[in-house]
Amino acid sequence: MTILSIGEILLGVLIFIVIYYWRINRNTPMTKWPVLGMLPALMHNMSNNYEYINSILKQNNGTFIFEGPWLTNLKIVYTSDPMNVQHITITKFENYGKGDKFREIFEFLGEGIFRSDFHKWKYNRTLLHSIFKQENFKVFIYKTVAKKVDSSLLVFLDHACKQGLQIDLQDVFHRLTFDNICSIVLGFDPNCLSIELPEVEYERAFSQYEEAIFYRIFKPKFLWKLQKWLKIGVEKNITKNEKILEQMLYASIKSKRKIQYQQQFNLLSALMKETGDGKNSIDDMFLRDTTINLLGAGRDTISSCLTWFFWLVATHPFIEAKILEEIKENLPSRDGNWKDLGMEGLTKLIYLHGALCEALRLYPPVPYELQSSLKPDVLPSGHKIKSNTMIIYSLYSVGRVEEIWGEDCLEFKPERWISKKGGIIHVPSYKFIAFNAGPRTCLGKELSFIEMKIIAAIILLNYHIKVVECHPIIPCVSEVLHMKHGLKVMVNKRSI
Repeated sequence: MTILSIGEILLGVLIFIVIYYWRINRNTPMTKWPVLGMLPALMHNMSNNYEYINSILKQNNGTFIFEGPWLTNLKIVYTSDPMNVQHITITKFENYGKGDKFREIFEFLGEGIFRSDFHKWKYNRTLLHSIFKQENFKVFIYKTVAKKVDSSLLVFLDHACKQGLQIDLQDVFHRLTFDNICSIVLGFDPNCLSIELPEVEYERAFSQYEEAIFYRIFKPKFLWKLQKWLKIGVEKNITKNEKILEQMLYASIKSKRKIQYQQQFNLLSALMKETGDGKNSIDDMFLRDTTINLLGAGRDTISSCLTWFFWLVATHPFIEAKILEEIKENLPSRDGNWKDLGMEGLTKLIYLHGALCEALRLYPPVPYELQSSLKPDVLPSGHKIKSNTMIIYSLYSVGRVEEIWGEDCLEFKPERWISKKGGIIHVPSYKFIAFNAGPRTCLGKELSFIEMKIIAAIILLNYHIKVVECHPIIPCVSEVLHMKHGLKVMVNKRSI
C-alpha cells in the first residue's frame, strides 16, 4: 500500500511537471526544458539547422529569443526581420560589434578585420580598402584567376571528360579557390587542383577547421573550453588545424621578409609596403591575422556560391541556355575563345550576374552573422536588448522572406534582378545581405563577382554539367554553407 502511494505520488508529480512545462511552452518558439533550456530542441534539429531556424523565425514574425541551459547565461536573439538587420548594421552600427563571445569562439582570427571592432576594425578596413580600390588590383585579380583556370581547371575538366569520370564539383571549387587566394594573398600556388587531386595539408586543415568551429556557437563556453584544455573531441582537431595553418602563414611571412623586392604582386607584400615599405615596422602577428582573414574570405565564399550556382543552373536547363546565349552574344565572334571576353566583357553578362545573385540569395556562403550589443537597445520589432546580448541574423532566412522577395521567393529566378531597361536592380544591402550590410559590407564584393563570372562563364561555355542522379543535396551545418555530400557531377564537352 505504501509502495503504491509513493508510486502514485511520483506519477502525480511527473504529470504536474509535464502539464506545467506544456503550459509555459505553448507560447515559446522551442520547447524549454528544466536545466537544459532550449538546447535539446536545437541539437535535435542541428542536421537541418538552417531550415529549422527559418521555420521558427517565420512562426514568430522574424524574431525569437533562444534560451540556453541554466547558469550559462546563454541567450541569443535570432532575427530575419530586415528592419532589425538595418538597425543593427546601419542605423545603430556604433552600438553593435562582434563582442566578447564571438572573439572567444573565433580567437584564431586574431585582430583581423572579421574579428575586430571599432578602432582596430576601422584601421584594418582602411588599410585593405587602400589596396582593393586600385584599378590595377582588379586587373591583377582577373589575370591571376584567368591564368589558373587556363592552366588547371580546363586541364582537369578535359581529363574528366575524356575518362568519363564522376567528379565532386564542390571539391574542385575548394581546390581552385584555395589556389587562387593563396596566389593573390601569399604569392604562391599550392597546386591543390590538378589531375591527381593531391591531398594538400593546408587546404584540408581549412575545411576541417570551419566545420568544427561552428559548434562553439551553441555549446556552453565551459564545455568547449574544457574540451580544448583536455584536447578531446572536435577541439582536438581545431587545435591541430590551427597549428598547420599558422605554420603556412608564418613561413610565407618569413619568406617575404627576406625578399626585399617582389617580382610578382601579392597582398602580403603590398601590406608590408603600405605600412612600412617592406621593413619590420609592423609585426608578424598583424600580418598573420590579416592574411588568415583574407584567405578565409577569398576561398570559402566563392567556392560555396559556385557550388550552389552550378547545382541550380544544372537543374534549370532553360536558365542555363539563357546564360550560355548571353556569353556567346558577348564574344567578338560566335566561335570565339573565352579569353576574348576580357574584363569589359564580364561587365556585360547581366543575366549571369542576376543568376549569381539568386544563388547568393538562396544559399548565402555565410548563413549566420553574429553581433553583440554594447549598450541596451530596442529593436524595431519591439524586442528589448540588454548590453552584451548576442544577436544572430540569419542571412539564409532573410533570402526567404516573402515580404521582400514575393511568394515565389523559393524559386530560382535571375529575372528578379534585371530591370526593364536590362540593367541590374539595386537591392538594399540589409535585404540582399550575402555581402553583409552597412559599414561592414564586404570590401571584396566586386572582386568576388569578377572571379565567379570568369569561372562560371568558362565552364558553361565549354562544358555541360549534369548532376549525378539521386545524389543527395543537403547543406552542411558549418560556418560556411557547403554541401554535406559534395556535388557529384558528370562533365561533357560542349561544342560551341
